Amino acid sequence: MPLRPRTLILAVLGLLIVGALAYVAVREDPVPVDLATVERGPLRVTVDADGRTRIREIYEIASPIAGIALRSPVRVGDATVAGETVVAIVEPVAPALLDARSRQQAEAAVMEAEAALSVAESQVRQAEEDLSFAQGQRDRSRTLVERGVATTTQLEDATQRVTLREAALDAARASLRLAEGSLARAEAALIEPTDRTAPGGLDCCIHLRAPVDGRVLSVPVVSERPVLPGATLATIGAPGDLEIVADLLSSDAVRLTPGAPAIVERWGGPDALEARLLRIEPSARTKVSALGIEEQRVDAIFEIVSPPEARQGLGDGFSVFLRIVEWQTDDAVQVPLSALWRAGGDWAVFVVEDGAAVRRTVGVGRRNAREAQVLEGLEPGETVITHPRDDVTSGTVIADRAALRE
Repeated sequence: MPLRPRTLILAVLGLLIVGALAYVAVREDPVPVDLATVERGPLRVTVDADGRTRIREIYEIASPIAGIALRSPVRVGDATVAGETVVAIVEPVAPALLDARSRQQAEAAVMEAEAALSVAESQVRQAEEDLSFAQGQRDRSRTLVERGVATTTQLEDATQRVTLREAALDAARASLRLAEGSLARAEAALIEPTDRTAPGGLDCCIHLRAPVDGRVLSVPVVSERPVLPGATLATIGAPGDLEIVADLLSSDAVRLTPGAPAIVERWGGPDALEARLLRIEPSARTKVSALGIEEQRVDAIFEIVSPPEARQGLGDGFSVFLRIVEWQTDDAVQVPLSALWRAGGDWAVFVVEDGAAVRRTVGVGRRNAREAQVLEGLEPGETVITHPRDDVTSGTVIADRAALRE
């Protein structure tokens, strides 16, 4: 008996409802994930490091003698003119006061020196007379030889005596100078300290002048004080002549080459500055990190390329942050680093195809802290899953987390 049309329709609807209920019962719920799009564009790999500025050429003014450094005539920040600005004044150590015994000994030394000087003067006069007499004899012998009365041997003897008397005179004059020096030294021991506050009292002092045009960077002690030779009295430099020193891991430093560009950030100004790597110091040092790990660190020196007007206010010892460019390109297929995961010895990603995750092996090139260069396996415009969960596998139905929030 044939079914009536109404019964047939109801039967079909019932089958559809049963099928829908069965599908709902067996299908899996979509897994919410974060998505990103593969893009083509510029990519830059950098070595990031903290740094500090320093003046390229610093001049330390040191005391050349032991003495008293008078109160500093300059203060930190004062401008200096090369060869003109007095930045420090040092007075030589004043002689000590003499007690009665020391004075009597010094006066006796002066008397001895005066007597020795008198003896030396007498010896000079005697040597001069002996030389004059010997010269006269030589002249007479020469005349007699010319007349044939004396022999040549007699003339040679007279000439030799003149030479000996000349040498004796030179020795006597040297003894005279020695005696004069001894007398001066003995008299110097009797010099008493003088008052340097009197008019002209600073004529004895050494005035140290600035070697370059610049500014005073530091004055260790402003007040008057005793100093030894080599004690630093002031430091001078040109504030505009800055360079940057960055403390790098030695493993990062070997990847950089002189001339590498760098971006200077967090220096306090509104815009980033440009710098260039000049050199990496040849010797590293061991430094213990905050976690107690020993690291080999090395200093890298950078030249600031930006003009001085772009870095107003930047001075010596200021803190900066550097992004040193190790490698860069303007055309790279790139994917977020968070989308990559290891599959054995290869890199892999989950690509979204028809609402499901599909595992795909990719070739990866350069990487920075956020992006990775894709050499093969992905095309610009494809969608990948970032931070994939453990329950995401190839074929898993996914849903865009951002769309679900909306």
